[in-house]
This record gives sequence, C-alpha cells and structure tokens, in this order.
Amino acid sequence: MTKADLVDEIAERTGLTKKDVAETVDEFLRAIERALVAQKHIEIRGFGTFKVRVRKARVARNPKNPSQPVHVPERLVPVFKVSKQLKDKVANA
Repeated sequence: MTKADLVDEIAERTGLTKKDVAETVDEFLRAIERALVAQKHIEIRGFGTFKVRVRKARVARNPKNPSQPVHVPERLVPVFKVSKQLKDKVANA
C-alpha cells in the first residue's frame, strides 16, 4: 500500500477531501520525522513505538578484499517496534 492508497482509503471512509487527508498524513509523517531527528520516543498505543537507537561502531570486511578491515563508525538509526495488539491482530487475520 502506498501513501496515495492510504490517502484514498481514509478519504473514502471519512468523507474528507483527498487534499485535506493528504495534508494531514504528510504533517503526521513530518511530526514523526521531527521527533526522531530530536531523538524523541514516539508511542502510538495499540500500533507501535518509534525510537532512535545507537548502532555501535564495528569492524567490517571489504567484499572485494576480505582481508582488508573497514571501520564502520557508530551511528543513530530509527527503529519501529510493533505493539503486541497489532502483532496479535495480524497473526489472527
């Protein structure tokens, strides 16, 4: 399902215009993005949790020359954890 499909479905179910729904969806996604950039934790009960985790620095191998180690620095990555309720709904669908 694409964002456009999501907008179409919400507009159909709510009776709102596609333009209003698209603006709302876009602002919702921007709000999540701003919170993650600020390293805030976002919890949507019954759906899941967005947060930022630190991926530790490590030594990897160059695929073209496996004997050559490559240093991969520590970095921040966004993660999403699905709620138990949503996991159960999907499992029982």
